[in-house]
Amino acid sequence: MASTANHFSLPPSAKQTTTSASPKLNTNCSYLHCFQKPKSLSSHSLFGSSRFSIQVNRKWVNASTAGRDGSLRICANSAQVMDQFATKAEPGVPTIVDVDLGNRSYPIYIGSGLLDKPELLQRHVHGKRVLVVTNNTIAPLYLDKVVDALTKENPNVSVENVILPDGEQYKDMDTLMKVFDKAIESRLDRRCTFVALGGGVIGDMCGFAAAAFLRGVNFIQIPTTVMAQVDSSVGGKTGINHPLGKNLIGAFYQPQCVLIDTDTLNTLPDRELSSGFAEVIKYGLIRDADFFEWQEKNMQALMARDPNALAYAIKRSCENKAEVVSLDEKESGLRATLNLGHTFGHAIETAVGYGQWLHGEAVAAGTVMAVDMSYRLGWIDDSVVKRVHAILKQANLPTAPPETMTVDVFKSIMAVDKKVADGLLRLILLKGPLGNCVFTGDYDRKALDDTLRSFCKS
Repeated sequence: MASTANHFSLPPSAKQTTTSASPKLNTNCSYLHCFQKPKSLSSHSLFGSSRFSIQVNRKWVNASTAGRDGSLRICANSAQVMDQFATKAEPGVPTIVDVDLGNRSYPIYIGSGLLDKPELLQRHVHGKRVLVVTNNTIAPLYLDKVVDALTKENPNVSVENVILPDGEQYKDMDTLMKVFDKAIESRLDRRCTFVALGGGVIGDMCGFAAAAFLRGVNFIQIPTTVMAQVDSSVGGKTGINHPLGKNLIGAFYQPQCVLIDTDTLNTLPDRELSSGFAEVIKYGLIRDADFFEWQEKNMQALMARDPNALAYAIKRSCENKAEVVSLDEKESGLRATLNLGHTFGHAIETAVGYGQWLHGEAVAAGTVMAVDMSYRLGWIDDSVVKRVHAILKQANLPTAPPETMTVDVFKSIMAVDKKVADGLLRLILLKGPLGNCVFTGDYDRKALDDTLRSFCKS
């Protein structure tokens, strides 16, 4: 695997590990909730102006603790946030990011060679039966290794597996039923544990199956793509797609743990690698300007799969998401800001057919559209627009939707987006200096129309 360690650099504040701290929360978040219910739920009102907005500005402070096993533990909660340092941990020694959700809290283990550390998985299996849910691409690569990790010196645990077809187009009810079929045929009980081994599609479906089977059983996330490692495996969003819209059927259901073995990225295709970086870039744009600037300097190293650069990008992304989830688990407002570009992107995925464009590719194009609209509203300057285009091109990601997309197609699909409330479409847009965003329905309708027309031929 190519390595460009000499091209990998850290921000000044990231070069020294802090082993103890007494942090104070340093956030500046202003919330404005003001609802205006529309007279009707017509498509006209969906794209009109509402009176709802949330504006978020984040700043980072130092906070970490060293675990007894030598691991680096980072807490994410309303009283403690993460700093910008990176460490070059030894193989098998994880960095741990804690998602603080009270009695639903759980660790994210990040590191190289973690699938060779059976104790990490086994401590989160509470019963004697395990069902590994994976797909036909990942199974030949990692299924045996995961089964070994679950059963090594642990003869009381038996492991079943179900291997699903690979692809976003299979994230549907018919495929989900295969998981239930296997669980029922295997006579699994409420003490069983489901294990999601794969990318975001597998993680979402396995988590949803775990939430519904016997009204809820334990599950573990083992994400094997950048997209899943930095985003979809963290935070408990689970579900499937519907022909009329993406991720419209699902549940919030938290895992017992997330185990990220960065070695699994060695087998990830280049296109999937790039797709995942769309979510990494998102974190910098909406809440972490320092991280965005770091990405601008290190995207070449990330694309070349420098292990230290990848580990740092994954850790920093997980820190960002863990903190947001700990503050807003079920997306009442703040968590929605993690969906920058997703409303436009989900429309692209739905219209062209699930799996034709990868999720990150659609989000990248959607991010450009959201940034364009933010600029038309006068909320950001053109330097941000240029920087977004530049970094997405470095990551080999698209900066425009497919030519088949029309204004009417965008509007009809966006009308059933999950962020529609009381018949009004709310969007995540950038506002102010880099690292600031708003979740709002209070925008000039003409700006959205102008953005859609500028990216569509009809």
